[in-house]
Amino acid sequence: MKMLLRHVFLAALPLACGLAAGSFFASRQASCTRLVGPVFAAKCHGRQLEYELRFQTAGTGAGTLIAAALGLWLELRRRRAVQPPA
Repeated sequence: MKMLLRHVFLAALPLACGLAAGSFFASRQASCTRLVGPVFAAKCHGRQLEYELRFQTAGTGAGTLIAAALGLWLELRRRRAVQPPA
């Protein structure tokens, strides 16, 4: 059960990092109407969605690197614990 939870956590880590980065970017932005006025609000909204998608992609990439490093560290630690001393 412990191994299953470890795998689920490592698999969900990139998704969680990506969603956190995207929501962080979305929460820090002002509304498009306040930024550029009602005339260009639609174009601004599309640009904000594009930037949010880029933040989400970068967050997912960073989460993947973190999960890979964490998985490597956990696997090496497990091998040292199982391997008999020389």
